[in-house]
Parts: sequence; C-alpha cells; structure tokens
Amino acid sequence: MRILIQRVNEASVEIDKKLKSFIGTGLLVLVGIEEADTIQDSEWLAGKVAGLRIFDDENGVMNRSVLDIAGEILVVSQFTLHAMTKKGNRPSYIRAAKHEVAIPLYEHFCAELSRKMGKEVKTGTFAADMKVALVNNGPVTIWIDSKNKE
Repeated sequence: MRILIQRVNEASVEIDKKLKSFIGTGLLVLVGIEEADTIQDSEWLAGKVAGLRIFDDENGVMNRSVLDIAGEILVVSQFTLHAMTKKGNRPSYIRAAKHEVAIPLYEHFCAELSRKMGKEVKTGTFAADMKVALVNNGPVTIWIDSKNKE
C-alpha cells in the first residue's frame, strides 16, 4: 500500500457537486492499494498515520501527531499512486488492485485508523469521480509505502 499524507488546514471531497466530507486541521490521506497488499500493510500504515509527528509543538518543532492535536483525517482512495511511467507517456495502472482486493483493504485501513483515532475518519467514496480540495499547511507532504518498512 502507498499513502500520500498532506498536513492540511482543511480538506474536502465533493461528488456530483455535493459535499461528501469535510475536515478542518488534520491530515488528508490518499491511499493506493496494489494486488500484493495485505491486512498487515493496512494496519502498519494506519499506525504510521496516527502516530506521525508532523504538527508543531509550542517551540515550532514538528513533534506532535494528529492524535496529539485532536485533529481530523480524511481518507481518499487513489489508485493512481501505483502508476507506472517507465514506458511511453501514458501511465500504466497494472499494479493497482482490482476492486475485490482493494475495497476490503481500503475499508480495513479506514476502520483501523478510526480505531486508533478514537473517532471516525472521514472518507471519499471508493472509485467515485471525486473533487478533492485542500489547503496544505506548510506545505507538508509525506509519501509512505508499506513495502519499504525497513
């Protein structure tokens, strides 16, 4: 699994011109799932997201997690995180998981992250045409791949 985390002042998802989800201060997490991913990948990444210390403390040092600041999280499925661009100019998404694999892992990731946060995380809708808006704070953007744990 790959995730792209953005520290935000606010973020939202709109589907069919209707607001689906909105958060204030917290994290926008884009999630890409590939065929080889497992429940263990989703649990490891959920722990990383909840514990990642990228919010400023009283000294202006990134030393607080989203849990520490009682922030919010918006999780959006993003199969294009597995784009392969080695050949030609048209990305290939052959490594992105099919719905049968991706949806259960996406839902497990969201549930595990909600459990760690002690509150429900907001989401987009899997495979929907979403309009994602955000105000990146920093900007702080971090990429994590569960296949690169060490």
